[in-house]
Amino acid sequence: MLISSSNSPNGGIQLSGGGGGGRFWWEVVPVAPSSRTTLAFTAVAGIAVFAALLYTTSRGRLKSPWSRRKRKHALTPRQWKSLFTPDGKLRDGGVKFLKKVRSGGIDPSIRTEVWPFLLGVYDLNSTSEEREIIRIQKRKEYENFRRQCRRLRKHSNDCSKGTSERSCIEDSGSLAEDSDYSSYEDVVSARESLSSEERSPDVEDSDDPSSALLEGYDASGQTTNTDASALNTESSDSESSEDPEVIQASSSSEGREENDLDVPLKENTSPSRTELHPNQCAGENFATWQRIIRVDAVRANAEWIPYSPSQATVSELRARHAADAVGLKDYDSLEPCRIFHAARLVAILEAYAVYDPEIGYCQGMSDLLSPIIAVVTEDHEAFWCFVGFMRKARHNFRLDEVGIRRQLSIVSKIIKCKDSHLYRHLEKLQAEDCFFVYRMVVVLFRRELTFEQTICLWEVMWADQAAIRAGIGKSAWSRVRQRAPPTEDLLLYAIAASVLQKRKLIIEKYSSMDEILRECNSMSGHLDVWKLLDDAHNLVVNLHDKIEAPFR
Repeated sequence: MLISSSNSPNGGIQLSGGGGGGRFWWEVVPVAPSSRTTLAFTAVAGIAVFAALLYTTSRGRLKSPWSRRKRKHALTPRQWKSLFTPDGKLRDGGVKFLKKVRSGGIDPSIRTEVWPFLLGVYDLNSTSEEREIIRIQKRKEYENFRRQCRRLRKHSNDCSKGTSERSCIEDSGSLAEDSDYSSYEDVVSARESLSSEERSPDVEDSDDPSSALLEGYDASGQTTNTDASALNTESSDSESSEDPEVIQASSSSEGREENDLDVPLKENTSPSRTELHPNQCAGENFATWQRIIRVDAVRANAEWIPYSPSQATVSELRARHAADAVGLKDYDSLEPCRIFHAARLVAILEAYAVYDPEIGYCQGMSDLLSPIIAVVTEDHEAFWCFVGFMRKARHNFRLDEVGIRRQLSIVSKIIKCKDSHLYRHLEKLQAEDCFFVYRMVVVLFRRELTFEQTICLWEVMWADQAAIRAGIGKSAWSRVRQRAPPTEDLLLYAIAASVLQKRKLIIEKYSSMDEILRECNSMSGHLDVWKLLDDAHNLVVNLHDKIEAPFR
């Protein structure tokens, strides 16, 4: 734009647009000299209006913190250290820390240090001294869970060798009688959050669960009426003092279906929980979980190897020792690093089954743990990070599917609010329940994204959840992400965004839910995680007030 001035007979000036002699869309006619101040002000205002219109046209909508991803950088080791006070406490309650993680993720070299803060192992306001005390206590609690696993595994092996059913039940009961109650109290205190804060008041145990959650899974292994006293005992015999886990467990050679998390089974294949004796649950269900855990652990993919050099180069001797410690067999076809990885999966997943017997183990949980143990090298630290992760994700593995159905409902509502045309098309196909994204919900995009992309998405999601746990509300977060509040369900917005990105294809070419399901499954390796987060955030900005708050 060119502003030109020329003398005129009446002493005024004229403003016009330049370029090829043509005039621009506005022009100021000659005026008296006394009006020049007003004229200048008008010219500046016109320029401002033009700039605003240009900005609106080019931008079009409120941008998220992930916009222009290439300009963002991950949280570096230097920045991480600068966030702490001299006594090891995060400055400003962790707001700046969470903002940085949300905008660019975390440098791989410091993930082991940062993740415990994101996953609630350490409070954002804790000092370094307090964290050291917590670390020691958490390690003892994890070791106690492992002792319980060894005792239950030994009991299971004894029963499998021909011990009578009655004797097995009596032996299971003796686990409770031999309990060290001081240790038991520590275990109970470690799980208080599951029994009070994290469990939804409207999600009660059902005497008639709807169906097995995952195809190929033996639903009879799940129970909610497990004898807690039997599972939370610490062995009082010489076994409890063993340092390495050397007790062998029989590994099942039973065949299983390939992992298939695409859609749930809709038949009711599990028995009523009231049909099982409590002590049978303690023994038989744990034995079932053990078999399934081992099969899934051995089948775990090797995508993590490039991201964990120290574990990728583990010796064969160490790998086999780790496998023997947890009774892992049938691994001869695996290289040492994968044997070691599988053994760690078994140890931590068994401990989690003892920690949270209501959920125990279900297919898909190994997908969630695998990236964690690839990053966190100490088992006890990886275990508590996984516990923090499962505070939210555990609802995905309930037999009654209440958690899954609630999340699918939220995805459906997001799509309905954002794109009514697409939603009407889904209704015509009887796919408005969004069961075609079932796998995405269960394993949190683990199958649709690469290993590094999965971690990036999870870190941003964890940062949101950490903000909510810390009570960081909208006022504080207005400095972090414009006018969008932190949300427990960023994942669901991301899932809805991935579907909306395919809206044209779905509307124009697909005429059944099966076709949409195949399209969603084919997204694997073809998604841009930062574009996905950008779109998800924009949905949060515009729809969070309309979407019903999910349960926690």
